[in-house]
Amino acid sequence: MHVDLNADLGEGAPDDAELLTLVTSANIACGGHAGDARLMQDTVRAALARGVAIGAHPSYADRTHFGRREMQLDPDHVRAEVLTQVGALDALVRAAGGRLHHVKPHGALYNQAARDPALADAIAGAVRDLDPGLALYGLVGGELLRAAERVGLRAVAEVFADRGYLADGSLVPRSQPGALIDDTGEAVSRTLRMVREGVVQAVSGEAVPLQAQTVCLHGDGPHALAFARALHAALRDAGVQLRA
Repeated sequence: MHVDLNADLGEGAPDDAELLTLVTSANIACGGHAGDARLMQDTVRAALARGVAIGAHPSYADRTHFGRREMQLDPDHVRAEVLTQVGALDALVRAAGGRLHHVKPHGALYNQAARDPALADAIAGAVRDLDPGLALYGLVGGELLRAAERVGLRAVAEVFADRGYLADGSLVPRSQPGALIDDTGEAVSRTLRMVREGVVQAVSGEAVPLQAQTVCLHGDGPHALAFARALHAALRDAGVQLRA
């Protein structure tokens, strides 16, 4: 049994360097919600030095709300934004001697694309046009994965170690109770169940089936590093191989 362990990096959090020793892939902010050219370059170099697979983490151009405010934009606008942000990171990765591995949208763009086929198609089409060899990470069961498959991209089903789930398999909105799992032990046990049994308990109590190909742990929380260490150790102790 194996799984990818990913983290959203290059967002200005202080623990990025140490998180890179624990994860197998890194989603690097491309300037839309966080990051800038220098931080992107430094994070790319650090990830390559650690042998961590590099992904682009594009978002709505909304630094004020950290890319977590939903927007209603024309799909062609979103396509251009994704091409611009991912293309910039891709250039930095190539200049450093590496190759971009995947794309994972951030925040509101990610969650809306899980529900909206037209938005999902815009993102998947942009990624395909940039490099058809890239993987596209998306919420398990969501429209983004279906869009990736429609255009011939490798679709990677993602689950979240520290987020609550609704009965339909979507994430609990951050504005509602149960959105974040703050207890490390609970988050670790939930993640192990998702990886080994393919199921998660929704906030309403139902057992929700899902496929966990990659597990996201957020790098911007106050206890992100401690949680990453605990999760990394628990997966290894359970015999789960970590690889991108």
